Amino acid sequence: MALFNLVSVKDFIPRTFELFQKGEGKGYSRAAFGKDCVAGLTVGVVALPLAMAFSIAAGGTPAQGLYTAIAAGFAISVLGGSKFQIGGPTGAFVVIIFGIIARHGMAGLTIATLLAGLMLIVMGLTGLGRFIRFIPYPVTTGFTTGIGLLIFSQQIKDFFGLTLEKSSPEFLEMWKGYFGAAATIRPLTLLIGLGTVGVIALIRKFAPRIPGAVVGVIAATLICHFLSLDTETIGTRFGGIPRSLPAPVLPAFSWPLIQELLRDSFAIALLAAIESLLSAVVADGMTGDRHNANMELVAQGVGNIAGALFGGIPATGAIARTATNIKSGAASPVAGIIHALTLLLFMMFLAPLASAIPLVSLSAVLIVISWDMSNIPRFLHILIKAPKSDATVLLVTFALTVMVDLPFAVEVGVILAAFLFLRRMIEVADIKPGVQSIGSEIVYGRRRDDHRRNPDGLVSGGQTSAPENSIAHAKNIEVYDITGPFFFGVADTLQRVLRSVAQKPHAFVLRMRDVPAIDSTGIAALESFLAQCRHGKIRLILCEVREHPFSALKKSGFIAELGEDNVAASLEAAFRQAEEP
Repeated sequence: MALFNLVSVKDFIPRTFELFQKGEGKGYSRAAFGKDCVAGLTVGVVALPLAMAFSIAAGGTPAQGLYTAIAAGFAISVLGGSKFQIGGPTGAFVVIIFGIIARHGMAGLTIATLLAGLMLIVMGLTGLGRFIRFIPYPVTTGFTTGIGLLIFSQQIKDFFGLTLEKSSPEFLEMWKGYFGAAATIRPLTLLIGLGTVGVIALIRKFAPRIPGAVVGVIAATLICHFLSLDTETIGTRFGGIPRSLPAPVLPAFSWPLIQELLRDSFAIALLAAIESLLSAVVADGMTGDRHNANMELVAQGVGNIAGALFGGIPATGAIARTATNIKSGAASPVAGIIHALTLLLFMMFLAPLASAIPLVSLSAVLIVISWDMSNIPRFLHILIKAPKSDATVLLVTFALTVMVDLPFAVEVGVILAAFLFLRRMIEVADIKPGVQSIGSEIVYGRRRDDHRRNPDGLVSGGQTSAPENSIAHAKNIEVYDITGPFFFGVADTLQRVLRSVAQKPHAFVLRMRDVPAIDSTGIAALESFLAQCRHGKIRLILCEVREHPFSALKKSGFIAELGEDNVAASLEAAFRQAEEP
């Protein structure tokens, strides 16, 4: 039940519902519709080459990329928790889609995408949208840089016009094949690719508001067409693009295949969740809006299911297209809907034009995107300036993404980051004699000449309560400070404390003012410590216990077992209680 307390009904209201609300500053105006039309048309044009390029890079067809951008993009905009999110195929999925198609074909990819959609819906309904952000930064940086390298590697064949009998999906084998086919490089194809990259770079520098990818692809297409250059196009490889969406079809499910695809499905869902919420955060930063993470995950799930039913590939929130949408003046989710309709109209009426697009120009676009994804400065910053543990997580995740596969890399990266975090917590946590923290001025049952005793027998020094370094107590009381979270990583330290004491004291005082939390293993360690103390006829007293660990100890029954008279609010009170018979 505690999990469902994280969500409420308002977490599942799509942002499009705001269009029908009445009141000042609410509703939808003709002016807003005009802005959405301009933004939707602009981002639709930008999304056109990207949707096809990502699908081709992943081993699909250009049409499948368009199906995804239309069906998934429409659903994500209608149901999303972000006002400006644009959904569609992205580079994050290229590697994992390529692997699924290689092993299980398009039918396997469709099943994996449907399962991922269901997982995303469950994530949203259970409130897990709030926790996706806790995935360690070195892990996300490591796998995005790895994906960038893999996307770049996969474009070498088309970019150089290489002739290969078979291209391996394995990184080392892939490059081995490239070097083996170096003699088949086509200079004209390479020149077109370099020209496309150059156009994109120049537009980014001198006219950043213009979509460089679109201009680069159009320029390459026009040059190849009017000069009749011999280069491979979408039409020559794929036979063109259909002029309508296919009828939705459910694939043939089988339990053994579902079991094989579960890891891949989870990886798709996790990547879709991470990238869509990151995109929504970027949109919030650009507009001052605030997205609804749980509704956004539900929309991503529905979008992936819709895209899969129409024969598409996985989709998520696209950061670059979302930013373009905002910069183009979008006012509401209607812009995203118009973006999807723009792509649909293009497919219905202008599909033959897409057949003339040179594949090398799309490879050039993906090479630029792979560089953006890699974010080498950020990668090097973590590698050089971050703690060694973070650099280790970064390198391991990056290497496994490139050399093994993305799901395994994410799993190992998160687990490794968790273990390294536990190690840091163990290093921070400590149980040490209280004399070290209280100071060397502790008085062991004797009067100090420069202080006077109060009626309770405690040194007061003229104050209401004694300073810590002048508290008097019997010599046979041992004080230990516990520092940091008291969890399974440090629980055994408590047992070593009892064994390290040469002469058994009359009482142990465990000071817990610096313990923010305690888990069941920590509680079990205290229970075992209490049993050993009672066996040795040693009194155990807890003092200065904070609210969270006290609540956990009380709920577990430990406080009742210990006795509330053995819980003190201060160190002075603990000494008084310890000296009582």
